[in-house]
Amino acid sequence: MKHGFIKVCAASPALSLANPMENAAAAKAAMLRAENDGAKLLVLPELFLSGYTCGDLFYSKKLLNETISALEWLLSETAKCECMAVIGLPFAYGNALYNCAAVIYCGQICGIVPKTYIFKDENRYFASAPKENDVITLCGMETVFGTKQIFTFDKMPSFKLAVEICYDAYANIPPSAYHAAAGATVIACPSASAAFEKQEFARRQVTEENSRRSVCGYVYASAGEGESTTDYVYSGQCFIAENGDILEENAPLSANSYILSDIDCDYLDFERRINGTLVGDARDYDITECELDGVSLTEFTRGFEKMPFESYFPEDLFDVQVAGLAKRIKAAYSKKLVIGISGGLDSTLALLVAVKACEKVGMKASDVIAITMPCFGTSSRTRTNAEILCKELGVTFKEIDIKAAVEQHFCDIGQDAQSRDVTYENAQARERTQVLMDVANKEGGIVIGTGDLSELALGFATYNGDHMSMYAVNASVPKTLMRDIIRVLPYEQFENYDIEKVLLDIVDTPISPELLPPKDGEITQSTEDIVGPYELHDFFLYHMVQRGASPEKIFRLAKMAFAGDYEDKTIAKWLNVFVRRFFSQQFKRSCLPDGPKVSEISLSPRGGFTMPSDVAADIYKKETAEILRQFEE
Repeated sequence: MKHGFIKVCAASPALSLANPMENAAAAKAAMLRAENDGAKLLVLPELFLSGYTCGDLFYSKKLLNETISALEWLLSETAKCECMAVIGLPFAYGNALYNCAAVIYCGQICGIVPKTYIFKDENRYFASAPKENDVITLCGMETVFGTKQIFTFDKMPSFKLAVEICYDAYANIPPSAYHAAAGATVIACPSASAAFEKQEFARRQVTEENSRRSVCGYVYASAGEGESTTDYVYSGQCFIAENGDILEENAPLSANSYILSDIDCDYLDFERRINGTLVGDARDYDITECELDGVSLTEFTRGFEKMPFESYFPEDLFDVQVAGLAKRIKAAYSKKLVIGISGGLDSTLALLVAVKACEKVGMKASDVIAITMPCFGTSSRTRTNAEILCKELGVTFKEIDIKAAVEQHFCDIGQDAQSRDVTYENAQARERTQVLMDVANKEGGIVIGTGDLSELALGFATYNGDHMSMYAVNASVPKTLMRDIIRVLPYEQFENYDIEKVLLDIVDTPISPELLPPKDGEITQSTEDIVGPYELHDFFLYHMVQRGASPEKIFRLAKMAFAGDYEDKTIAKWLNVFVRRFFSQQFKRSCLPDGPKVSEISLSPRGGFTMPSDVAADIYKKETAEILRQFEE
């Protein structure tokens, strides 16, 4: 439960129809199993204690009394079980019968939640939930009866549970929408859903959509084995979702379904603070707080992607880049597009975007002026790739050697040309930018920026050098996503074997700024040797900016995601570098040129991630330093 994670379970054990004590025994076994697995929440199916398909037996006082007796037995048998359970049962209140879910914990009834929207087949038996909550006595305990209830743990304030039942989830405005607005971060949904055509898709879709709409975790458990098959076969399908993503599910018609996963409640809180529409107004709700012995660091059941920016449809992201640049071409009345081409990933993608944008607005590929500017660090591999690519694309290719200009600049400012310091490197980057800007002025065009999201996050760009352009098409494309986009483009956009060959070679070329002299024509300066592996930095960036994770939490997730790839000490080292650079280099991001948001994250000061350039950030740096210190002792 540390770092805001709560392990949850959805289960659909085999039941015995109209046999509450046997079903209570099955519920007990599921609760103990879930507790043993570290789960703090278990959701069982709709009307599980009696069975969903009892028909007119629901009118029977005998069945109703036996169900309450079974619940009382279950409470006594699980008095020491620290796993909150949501279990379905029929419950008579006043002169009506309700389809309910009991929320129980450590032998206590936390609340009874009735179903709001009654399916047509159930109207024969069950009434819709009353509008207001009431206090009742059940199993010798005083508890709340009603839909407006939230259940939480004292030591985990970001976990707030509410309940909706089966058909509730399909309503135009489901109860979960109101629960989420009142602050609920996890919704339990006991259900009984039949296994007929298209219903599997509907169950999955409603789980995804309700969790996305309400920015919540969603735990869905459907009735299955043991229910009557007179008219339907029940699916036994279970889902666990988080903000629109299915974390875990089982196949329909699985026997004794049981799934586990970990919902990140702290992330959901973070997302809601950004969302701003779910303010947590619970004035009309009854809040039940349960005591926990402590907050443990349980093992993860879910996995975390090493490449969280990876896309199933990278060509769609490319199309967004093209559309953004096409609009800018028209708005700027641009006659030409000027781009610095190096043969690396960034400039290659920007070049491809430029060619397609010209095609979109009726310009020719030759209206793209690709300029290579060799200097001290240019390697033969990247230079050759750049030239071949430009030739095959049909763009205008120019070479402007800037070595003499940079050497003159060194002389002007008194820079030792033998010193391989930051001035040596940045002077080359700024000279290249000056050339591009002046050529764009001369040709009536605009300069297309090549820098990417990963470099912006680390500040690995020369201020007013490659940092600057007139439209930055790669501004929200991280390195790990860039490779994916370039890999698919030969097949999706460019039907040319030579283009395909050179693009794949560019993808495999080591990432380098090429500002230090090569050796025997080969790259000697590897960016990832300087700032660290981009796959780690992209992971850090995603979880810090997109999910609001602390350095300690990021380190924990990275250890799991990259187990076997990097030692823990190595992850800690580069996390320390990332945090230090991310905060210290904000001034470069405060004055970025325009560029389209393509991935989930933008660092643009005009609506992306904003932050003062002079923020101290000591609380973050201290935490990463403490992580690193444990490997230095």
